[in-house]
Amino acid sequence: MKAHRGKILVIRGGAIGDFILTLPAIAAIRRQFPEAHLEVLGYPHIVQLAITAGVVDCAQSIEARALAGFFARNGSLDEDLKDYFSEFDLIVSYLYDPDHIFQTNVKRCSPAQFVAGPHRPGEGGGIHASKAYLKPLERLAIFDADPVPRLTVGEVRERSFSGSLALHPGSGSETKNWPEDKWAQLLQLLVNSTQPALILVGGEAEGERLHRLSRPLASSRVRVAQSLPLPELAKLLAECSGFIGHDSGISHLAAALGLPSLLLWGNTSEEVWRPPGEGVILLRSQAGLAALSVAEVWESVMASFNVREIQ
Repeated sequence: MKAHRGKILVIRGGAIGDFILTLPAIAAIRRQFPEAHLEVLGYPHIVQLAITAGVVDCAQSIEARALAGFFARNGSLDEDLKDYFSEFDLIVSYLYDPDHIFQTNVKRCSPAQFVAGPHRPGEGGGIHASKAYLKPLERLAIFDADPVPRLTVGEVRERSFSGSLALHPGSGSETKNWPEDKWAQLLQLLVNSTQPALILVGGEAEGERLHRLSRPLASSRVRVAQSLPLPELAKLLAECSGFIGHDSGISHLAAALGLPSLLLWGNTSEEVWRPPGEGVILLRSQAGLAALSVAEVWESVMASFNVREIQ
């Protein structure tokens, strides 16, 4: 294989968290083949993170309609995509392809070594997702790679706990969210009893929630950062001193940036999906996420971020 001087393609669909948990695999490939051109094929709004952080050389969109033919058995393959795949010496794919149809069609037009990785880790195996995504790279003699996702955007500065706190009161599912009225109480406590500026972050689907939560606070210390492009959100989070959120892609982003993070965690398997890293604290209740009291969360915020109460 000439991948050490040639071209490598990593194909990754999925949501923000899925992509971030695949970053250790991408970083391991980069370390193994430092001279190669490393490219990622994925959703543009997500894979731009890898460009911003300098993890890969180039990113392309997986949303091309012509790609559909590669998921049909003996499908008609787009000539431009055939040429595209033929340029690579190594292709690592994390696409859902249980019958190997995509892999077979790529092999029809490309001489590249093809390594198939899991679309999602097995929930029952007890192996963390980032380690599951690293496992297929053993075929490339990549062993014992760092399984912690790491992103650096801009200048690395020492964080102080006098900076802003970022809060993400949403997620991809209502079942993963702490009740909104409890978020409202926590925010009121933070505004009334502490000094840090607060940044409420979220996507388009959470816009109404962010504005409902921020409106009663009427404080110049509270900012709403909604639907920012991910590279811009990453740079904003990197300037913060801490993060409070749920089981979500943005929590994985905050953890990968090295933010001390307090995550209000529901029923998702912790051993498979928690953001790895020393600065991440999970707060759970045996009675379920909704049973977490404001007092419990407030106490954890005070301890996790060394926030001083205003006397």
